[in-house]
Amino acid sequence: MIKLNGNDREIYELVRGELEREEYSLILIASENYVDEDILAMQGCVLTNKYAEGYPSKRYYSGCRYLDDIESIAIERAKKLFKAEHANVQPHSGSAANMAVFYAVLNYGDTILGMNIAHGGHLTHGARASFSGKYYNAVSYNVSAGDETLDYDEIRDIARREHPKLIIAGASAYSRVIDFRKFREIADEVGAFLMVDIAHIAGLIAADCHPSPAEHAHFVTTTTHKTLRGPRGGLILCRQEFAKAIDSAVFPGLQGGPLMHVIAAKAVALKKAMSEEFREYQRQIVVNARHLSDRMRARGYRIVSGGTDNHLFLVDLSNKNVTGKEAQEALEESGIMINKNLIPFDTKGPNVTSGIRIGTPAVTTRGMKEREMGIIAEFVDAVLQNIGDQSLRSDTKEKVRVFCSEFPFYSRIFSI
Repeated sequence: MIKLNGNDREIYELVRGELEREEYSLILIASENYVDEDILAMQGCVLTNKYAEGYPSKRYYSGCRYLDDIESIAIERAKKLFKAEHANVQPHSGSAANMAVFYAVLNYGDTILGMNIAHGGHLTHGARASFSGKYYNAVSYNVSAGDETLDYDEIRDIARREHPKLIIAGASAYSRVIDFRKFREIADEVGAFLMVDIAHIAGLIAADCHPSPAEHAHFVTTTTHKTLRGPRGGLILCRQEFAKAIDSAVFPGLQGGPLMHVIAAKAVALKKAMSEEFREYQRQIVVNARHLSDRMRARGYRIVSGGTDNHLFLVDLSNKNVTGKEAQEALEESGIMINKNLIPFDTKGPNVTSGIRIGTPAVTTRGMKEREMGIIAEFVDAVLQNIGDQSLRSDTKEKVRVFCSEFPFYSRIFSI
């Protein structure tokens, strides 16, 4: 058992509190997961001591012999897993990876076309609060009002009208399969680069549970956590012709020394993602998401687009007279972690929202399957149907704690 101890009791007690929260809560936030002891060990190892500015065999510091080999292995594993010609494993985050692509092929003021954040896109796809919306001429595409899915004809019309230099596919709150071939056809028609952000579905793609953008995109970016179940960090994949531009954009363009302890953890995660166990895990994520969304729909909740093809779904709470903010707060007090989320054509602002986003990667990591999804739906529904009942929240939190104890994760390796 690993023990949490140390002289800084103030911080250690807070870390212990977080450890208990993760162990005894239902984590249904679609972008979160649990990493195992191998990943934790890499992130807490001596590699954190070493500066390694540059790239393997081209460093600005001496003493990088072992780090060169570690980064090279991470690169080769990323290329193999995602069938890419080139990989850069240094970005500190998915947002940094997206920024590096912008930096590599765009000039400030160039037009980009990405998914509207209010319809499921990400901040870095053109939101006004992000660098992508501040320094570039960002235009957006929406989902259709009819079925709440991507309308590729409408996206083509927007691209023809706006002539973007970069088109971005990918989402942070979209539950249906994305047709990357159609996106590439649109990009080719208007002479644009295509960047696909697979941060949410990278694990599904690695396990062939979602079509891959590898043969269609000029650039593929991702985080290495979420469904990929690795450390928090970013990754860029591209054709060999763009390798130099991408590497230069990451370093020295945007970052200094890479986080070598995180890169080692990325390498470990990428190897795990090549296993049959990982493929089965990804298949179960999708099964669980579909089952949970079906159970929620059976209880009278409207599911955006009618269901899900991946690891997440959006719940429209409009007919329940509950806002996303109220739902998030009530469920958190009940030991259930979700996030408030805008739904397409939402009439409420992003700080309130009409919906919530639910994902299954973390609970699936703990070994939960269809039966457990039904129980989770019961917990969630009970809280939302009695949104002001503090006693019910306390009772549910205890039930959730007992329920989570049946699927131990960190209590197997930590002294809690």
